[in-house]
Amino acid sequence: MRDARAELVRIDPQGVVHPIGTTASQRLRAREGAYRILPAPGHVVMMRFTGEDGRRDAEDGAIVKLAGEITAPGTLCDVLALIGQTGWRGELIVLDGESSRVIFFDSGNVVGAQTTVDDERLGMVMYRFGAIDEAQHEAIMERVRSGARFGQAAIELGLISEERLYKLIGKQIDEIVFATFTVSDGTFFFLDGFDEARLASHHTVSANALLMDGVTRLDEMRYFRARIPSSDHVPQKEPSRGTPDEEFLTTWEAIDGAQSIEELGRATGRGEFATTKDVYAMLQSKHVTLHPPRMSGGPMAVVAVANLVLERVHQVADAAGKGTVLRQSIASFAVGGGVYDVLFMGAGPIETGALDPQRVADNSVMVSGGADPERFLKQSLHEYVSFALFAASNALGAGADVELEREVSGWVTQLRA
Repeated sequence: MRDARAELVRIDPQGVVHPIGTTASQRLRAREGAYRILPAPGHVVMMRFTGEDGRRDAEDGAIVKLAGEITAPGTLCDVLALIGQTGWRGELIVLDGESSRVIFFDSGNVVGAQTTVDDERLGMVMYRFGAIDEAQHEAIMERVRSGARFGQAAIELGLISEERLYKLIGKQIDEIVFATFTVSDGTFFFLDGFDEARLASHHTVSANALLMDGVTRLDEMRYFRARIPSSDHVPQKEPSRGTPDEEFLTTWEAIDGAQSIEELGRATGRGEFATTKDVYAMLQSKHVTLHPPRMSGGPMAVVAVANLVLERVHQVADAAGKGTVLRQSIASFAVGGGVYDVLFMGAGPIETGALDPQRVADNSVMVSGGADPERFLKQSLHEYVSFALFAASNALGAGADVELEREVSGWVTQLRA
């Protein structure tokens, strides 16, 4: 969240404006010139550029037809509804900190949109909907850096057809509009009219239809998040439940137990929201289960997290004079565990309780027997560190282990498969 004090200015008794914050100073310097101060409520200052003559001329900038503050998500829903109903022609500018979005309206329709948010740019929209991969995105960007437009460069490289590009620009418009509904702190301005040359392509999307879709998406995403915390979570099929309804088959057939919801959205071309909606429905019908996000770094990262827990457990036990008892208990558990003798072969644990990440990662491929090595490793190490905590609790005595469990709980949670 941006620093509000950075935007402060002070008006002294003589009416001179003094910027207090750095952002305020930067904004005022960028607006050098003669402005007319307009009548406004006592707690608001509104000025517009006119030049030295004080008159509002065509070359002084578009007329501000509507403006206001954004203080909560959903504020822009009412604004979009109003513009759609009036049929005004113009551009809605939404400012959120350093981010800005522009939505172009004409006769109750949205005809285009622009954004400075990286995830909403055309290239990232094409990537998220599976039209291009990372390597293709970079190849297009090479041409963009030389002055080409992203969509045109993609066509010239033979990566996409004009028809597909046009549809994806429509998707981008949707994403930009929906993103404005989530803004909780900012400002908006509706300026009268716009230059057609600013539109990369001309679409005609009902403002009311976008409003209905956007409100539905806001409500549903809040609902989905109770069961699906993020798009990085990984769905896995439950074969015993059979095949789900036909409307979910595209997503169902792509689920492999390894790809996240975001990755499935790219693979199927359905995008994150539609995929989240499908997964939620299949969770309800018990056709899938949901697993935490995969760790970046693979199996070695899993071992590294387990080591954080093990080392801290051993440190606390050693400080209490219970280190030997703890090590004996853990060693006994590992011997009886059935898999740890092979999983930890040549990997320790050393005196600190830590394991060799590379050796354990290599051994996990052999021990997992064709299953996902990372998931197998998380399950095995979660059980191992959970027992280490249990053994430490017994060794330390009642009450002495509470702080230790609180300290390592976040790491233990990461190991849950």
